[in-house]
Amino acid sequence: MTYRIAIAGCGNMSQAWISTALLREDCQIVALVDTNLDMARQRKEQYFLGCNAYTSLVAALDKEDVNLVFDITPPDHHFSTVTTPLKAGCNVFGEKPMADSLENAEKMVQCSDETKKEYFVMQNRRYVPEIRAMKSFLQSRKLGAIGHISANFQKNPHFGGFREEMQSPLIADMAIHHFDTARFLSGENAISVYCHEFNPAWSWYKGDASAVCIFEMSDGSVFDYKGSICANGFTTPWDSEWHALCADGGVYWDGATRLFYDVASGDLDKPTILSTGSVETNLIEPLPMEKTEHAGCISDMFEALGKGERPQTDCRDNINSIRMLYKAIESAKQKRAVLI
Repeated sequence: MTYRIAIAGCGNMSQAWISTALLREDCQIVALVDTNLDMARQRKEQYFLGCNAYTSLVAALDKEDVNLVFDITPPDHHFSTVTTPLKAGCNVFGEKPMADSLENAEKMVQCSDETKKEYFVMQNRRYVPEIRAMKSFLQSRKLGAIGHISANFQKNPHFGGFREEMQSPLIADMAIHHFDTARFLSGENAISVYCHEFNPAWSWYKGDASAVCIFEMSDGSVFDYKGSICANGFTTPWDSEWHALCADGGVYWDGATRLFYDVASGDLDKPTILSTGSVETNLIEPLPMEKTEHAGCISDMFEALGKGERPQTDCRDNINSIRMLYKAIESAKQKRAVLI
């Protein structure tokens, strides 16, 4: 089967999608769509594409033979950019987060069900070798049951554009990566959340650029999240810093290269790290992956679609991560814990 693709949204992120598609023999890019026509034309020239450029996805779907759409638009455009091609008989692969509201995200899942067309969502952090290794180790239960997972995310990007105008730029745009990773690592969904959003005095964002969240997971464990996108010191990698506490020890990942575990000694008078030697002897090796990040996720989407299956980032699963996001914002507004 040949996938005839319309690229909807030709900003910087589109380059990862276009590059991956062009490496596949079964893909043909037949349309580039952006409200800024110059941006679409720029991508056309950059990748030597012979397709037409449009300012309207509806026009592209009407004039071109499209069976797959890549939605790489800003979040407030996702609802129309996904539901329009689904209703036109196309499958859709799209960027995170699913939508600009929980209501719209749920309607998108419903639309996929009703049209019997697939909608898969980008969650590239699931395709990081260290995250895969941490999940595998935790799920092996070598340290017993998981009781508490913590993520610490501190960055200071000057994005410009829509992110700096959003009401909740951290939670509504960036935190979906970390919330989804918490579900991935634990294998559980969140059932309640308490969130406090705030915007430090020095922030260059219009909305709340920092937050602290506490999630109760479906197995009774807890996931806590401390994040900021205006942190001017002690910044972390984009993948966040992670710490998992288990019945018989813990796992730590610095978000980059240091991934290791510690085992409880059972001797309260001795530091637990002495029970198994130095940290370096307890290293967890990253799991080998042929394709990582966007390339890995997109490849998984294509493989699942070709087999008539659904990947782990299918919209019906990803809705559980989106619920964490919008219920966290609801909690912050109401200044109380809310059920998910």
